[in-house]
Amino acid sequence: MSLHPAAHSVLVALAEGGEHGGNHNSLNPAITGGGALVALLLLLWITTRFNRDR
Repeated sequence: MSLHPAAHSVLVALAEGGEHGGNHNSLNPAITGGGALVALLLLLWITTRFNRDR
């Protein structure tokens, strides 16, 4: 199975990440991970409030 040369060059450019190397300045791993942790802990807290044995 062969790709058209234009499609091949587009796929290679996407795989390489273009000029920026694939990293986006606004995506800080610490902030993203911390936000995900806070969201999951909030969901856990909400779930445990609804699952109380009465």
